[in-house]
Amino acid sequence: MYARPERLQTRLYHDWLLPDEARQVRVEVRRFVDDDVLSVADELNTVVESADAFPHGLFRRMAELGLYRIPFDSSLGGRGLRYPLCAATVVMEELAYASDGLATIFDDHCLLPGAALLNGGAATRERYLKPLMSGDSVACMAITEPDAGSDLRAETVCTRAEAREDCFVLNGHKRFITNSPVGDFATTLCVIDGRLCMLVVDLHSPGVRVGPPDLKTGNRVQLTADVWFEDVRVPLENLLGSAGDGLRIALGALTWGRVAVGVSGVGMAQAALDECAGFMRERKLFGGSLADMQYWQFRLAERVTQISMARDLCYKAAVRYDQGARAPEPEVAMAKYYGTQVAGDMARDAVQVFGGLGFITRLGADGSHFRVEQIYRDCKVAEIYEGANEIQKRGIARLILGKEHVR
Repeated sequence: MYARPERLQTRLYHDWLLPDEARQVRVEVRRFVDDDVLSVADELNTVVESADAFPHGLFRRMAELGLYRIPFDSSLGGRGLRYPLCAATVVMEELAYASDGLATIFDDHCLLPGAALLNGGAATRERYLKPLMSGDSVACMAITEPDAGSDLRAETVCTRAEAREDCFVLNGHKRFITNSPVGDFATTLCVIDGRLCMLVVDLHSPGVRVGPPDLKTGNRVQLTADVWFEDVRVPLENLLGSAGDGLRIALGALTWGRVAVGVSGVGMAQAALDECAGFMRERKLFGGSLADMQYWQFRLAERVTQISMARDLCYKAAVRYDQGARAPEPEVAMAKYYGTQVAGDMARDAVQVFGGLGFITRLGADGSHFRVEQIYRDCKVAEIYEGANEIQKRGIARLILGKEHVR
C-alpha cells in the first residue's frame, strides 16, 4: 500500500513570486491530486501502454474542475485569469508530483494545442477550443516527424498540404504524438507552398491512420503513437494564422510547453526528495538511521537548494510571459533545461538512497511498490521533448556569444 511521505515544499520553499490567483489554483489542484490521483499513481506510472490505459476518468475529472479552462480568456470560455501561464505552471507541478504522465496529458491536450488554436478564427475556436476546454474532445499537437524534431524547417518537415479551391489535401507522417491513440484532433505542422503552416486536422477524417501506442521506458499513461495522413481533406478555415506562420505558432506554443515541462521536472524532483526524507528516517543501519549519515544529509541539502532554484526559474519565466514578454528568454530555456536536469539528478540519488528497493517496480514478496523507480523512469524524457536540453543550452549560448558564433 502506498504510504504518502510528508510534503516538504511548504517548509523548504517560500513562494513570493507567484500571484495569489496561482496560489489558489495550487490549493485546488493539490486537493485533486491528494484525493484522486495519488491513490492510483502506481497504476498510472506502471501501466502497459494501450488505448484502454488512457485515464478517461481523471481526464473528465480535470475537465469538471475547470483545469483545461485555466490558460484561456473569459471571452473564449476560459477562467479569465490575469496570470494564466503562472496558474498552468502550478497545475503541471502538482500533477507531476504524482504522475508526470498525467501532467504531460494535460500539457499536450490543453497547453500546446490550446496555444496554437488561439491563432484560429472564431469558427475554428468554437469548433475545437470549446470542446478542448470542456473535455469533450481530446486534443493533440503534431509537430515531430521521423526525421524532423529539433530542426524544424520547410526543408526538413515532410508533411505537406496542397491547397485546392475548397480544402487542403494533407499527406505525411508524424511521430511521438501524445494523446493520438484516443485523440479527436491535432494541430499539425506542415508545409504549404514551401512555407511552414499549422492546420487543425480532425483525426477521424478519412485518410488518417493512428498507429499502436509506443511502449516506453516511462510516462506510461501518456500515450504516444505515429500518425499518417493520406490525402486527408482539411477545411480551408482550419489554417491557423496565415500561410507561413507555422513555425511562429509552434514556437509560441512551445514557450508555454517548455515552462510546463521544466516545472514538471521540479514536481518530480520534489516528490523524489520527499520520498528520500521519509525513507531515510525509517531505514535503520549501523545502530542508527540512514538520516544520521552526513553524506546524505549534505546531498539532500544540495538537491533541495537546486530544486528551489529551478522552481524560481520556472515561476519567473511564467510571470514574465504573463506580464507581456512573449519571448521571455533566457528564463524559458533555463527553466526547461535546469528543471528537468534537477529531476534526473534527484531521481538518481533517490534510487541510490533506497538501494535495492529503488530498483524495484513491485516487490514480489508482499506486492509493495516504490515511487522513486517510477520517477527515475519518468524524468528522463523531460530532458528530450519540447526542445532537447542541448537546444535550450544552444539558445542560452546565443545570448552570451551572439548568433554569429552559435549557429
